[in-house]
Amino acid sequence: MSIHYNQNYNQEVKPDLPYWLAFNRLNGLGAIRLKKIFNFFHSMEIAWNAEAEDLLACGLEANLVEEIILTRHTVNPMAELEKMLAENISALTLADEDYPELLKQIYAAPAILYYKGQLDYKKDSFSLAVVGTRKCSAYGQQITPILVGDLAQAGLTIVSGLALGIDSLAHEATLKQADRTIAVLGSGLDEQHIYPSHNRYLSEKIINNGGALVSEYPPGTEPVRHNFPQRNRIISGLSLGTLVIEAPEDSGSLLTARFALEQNREVFAVPGSIFEPNCLGPNNLIRMGAKLVTKAEDVLEALDLNLIKEFVATKKIVPDSSEEAQILNFLSHEPIHVDELVRLSKLDAAVINSTLTLMEMKGRVRNLGSLRYVIGR
Repeated sequence: MSIHYNQNYNQEVKPDLPYWLAFNRLNGLGAIRLKKIFNFFHSMEIAWNAEAEDLLACGLEANLVEEIILTRHTVNPMAELEKMLAENISALTLADEDYPELLKQIYAAPAILYYKGQLDYKKDSFSLAVVGTRKCSAYGQQITPILVGDLAQAGLTIVSGLALGIDSLAHEATLKQADRTIAVLGSGLDEQHIYPSHNRYLSEKIINNGGALVSEYPPGTEPVRHNFPQRNRIISGLSLGTLVIEAPEDSGSLLTARFALEQNREVFAVPGSIFEPNCLGPNNLIRMGAKLVTKAEDVLEALDLNLIKEFVATKKIVPDSSEEAQILNFLSHEPIHVDELVRLSKLDAAVINSTLTLMEMKGRVRNLGSLRYVIGR
């Protein structure tokens, strides 16, 4: 079979790939069984055309072999490839040398990793998962851009799940620094099934900024509930550690943290109020031994990324005017009202408001609403 190319496709298509894709369409064949098939046949094309006795010999259950024999004629390997190419989706298999090394190390690593955008196994060897609740508080909205912005600017690839709330904030904070971020989905990567649909524009920004969307599910897969716990093992598996920012006790983010522990990766958590339900998850993780995080350096030190740590520690906001310098004297990570800034700085209210607007545009301050501001980093 000849090798196929697509002018909008960023990966050479290997002859065996259509048969990986075809097997992935059959029911009952998860990552472990697909790996077993490849290790036995060393060619998915040969496996696709194998007789029942050979499929049994590779260790598949008799009922599953019967299902494969009965249903494989309904799947066209080349049609599966064309579906993928039509959506400009690439794919890596466990047989590929550039399959992400960190992910390859986990139990039940995805046999096929579909992606849109760019995966770089060298750059992405310094990755951090950032996860949390969809219904984040003002506290989560404040601290996520600060922590993630510093970590991304320090050189870490930020991995999250494209969900609303903390996930979206993590992706957006990384993009604001013009750095790479990876979104792992629990659905197909074709445009119609990007989930949540509200974040389709964000997914485009991730791709356009050199990042990637990733999924183990083929194009056309609906975002059904049971897919998301499975995708969480990929979020943690792509990463050196997982940082949990705001998560109630029943949050899926805690499952991601559990996967990280099982994968022998670091778990980090941001502490919060004992009265706030969204802080119960991280607080419990800290109680059980997760590393407490109040600043980016806490993560960098734990991961022994000393050069990156020094970069973050020395980064400061340099004012562009005397008015900015005066305002910065009174800004911190604790919200302060405009009226209080006027009182403390002795500047005219109109000057304060216009300067804050400029500083917000430059990312030096953040407006939390109700005329309350915090420092931007």
